[in-house]
Amino acid sequence: MNEGADLSESRHLDWRIVLFSILGFWLFYVLIVSLRANVLDFPSQGEMAVRRGFVTAIGIFISVVMWLALRQFDRKPLWMRIAAAALIAIPCTVAIAAANYYVFNVYDPSSLMDVEHAAPEKHDASILLEIADLSLSRYFFLIAWASLYLALGFAQDVGEAERKAARFARAAQSAELRALRYQVNPHFLFNTLNSLSALVMRGRRDEAETMIMNLSTFYRTSLSGEPSEDVDLAEEIELQKLYLDIEAVRFPERLQVRIDLPADLASAAVPGLILQPLVENAIKHGVSQTNRPVFVEISATEASGQLILTVTDNGPGRGADDDDDEDRPHGIGLANVRDRLAARFGDRASIAHGPAPERGYRVCLILPLVRHGR
Repeated sequence: MNEGADLSESRHLDWRIVLFSILGFWLFYVLIVSLRANVLDFPSQGEMAVRRGFVTAIGIFISVVMWLALRQFDRKPLWMRIAAAALIAIPCTVAIAAANYYVFNVYDPSSLMDVEHAAPEKHDASILLEIADLSLSRYFFLIAWASLYLALGFAQDVGEAERKAARFARAAQSAELRALRYQVNPHFLFNTLNSLSALVMRGRRDEAETMIMNLSTFYRTSLSGEPSEDVDLAEEIELQKLYLDIEAVRFPERLQVRIDLPADLASAAVPGLILQPLVENAIKHGVSQTNRPVFVEISATEASGQLILTVTDNGPGRGADDDDDEDRPHGIGLANVRDRLAARFGDRASIAHGPAPERGYRVCLILPLVRHGR
């Protein structure tokens, strides 16, 4: 069965819910009428109870027929369903009233009362008038049930609309995460190919070969995962080590790396490549801007149920014009990281950045601590 057929079928209420609602309404009717007959001390209570049960069975049958008719309007607009209920209830109530009149007034009336109290014969006009009066009271009874049926159907429509909206929201979020994730790879590849070209032009073929191998490993690893899914923090940091190995070919004397990953945080779930722009900025603004050795440090800590990821360099720092890449026409930098965190975690994640205490620059990501498998 295709998805369209499934959706079409889901617009109908479960028959068990409908049946229970009909039975519940008629059980309520029987209890109220029986209580009234008992309070007013009607004669022949046993015989009346039997006939009342027969009328109730007819009413249940007619209510089911009414439901089958209303069911044909389940996929129609609400106003049309209301109008259908109001019209379909008319012949149903007339049928129930006629059955009620026949059972209590036509079929063996003498068994319900003493002969001296027997009701006089009625003219056709008075019979029709009494049936009309019974129909009016039964009409409001059936309309009450129909209102419940419509309310249940409308609630189901609203629930289905909310489920659709949730699915669309998840799809949109997934698409946004994919788009932001795919921004990282071309940006990194462009910079790496420029570096590779420079090595080849300078005749540093062995270093160029090492960079190509590391680049191949980096892309094979990073592209194997689903862009919208999280990865273990240990895996994310391993990818950054691969990237730093690539950059170490360019800066063998200047780039020094420190990694601080506590064992209990290795399984923390983070968006894939979320650290890539931060590490890349540390190389661009820290290592490449000076001739002295520069440490690039990646650390992870936990505080109050949150994961704090920090990328720090002790380079020369950044000027007012290159604080980060987010204001540049073709940059992604911190803007990409901020957008990815917002798409994935909403206001539960944040990013802070600025000059490091001694020298250089530091960026901190604060996000919910989620562990895979929990």
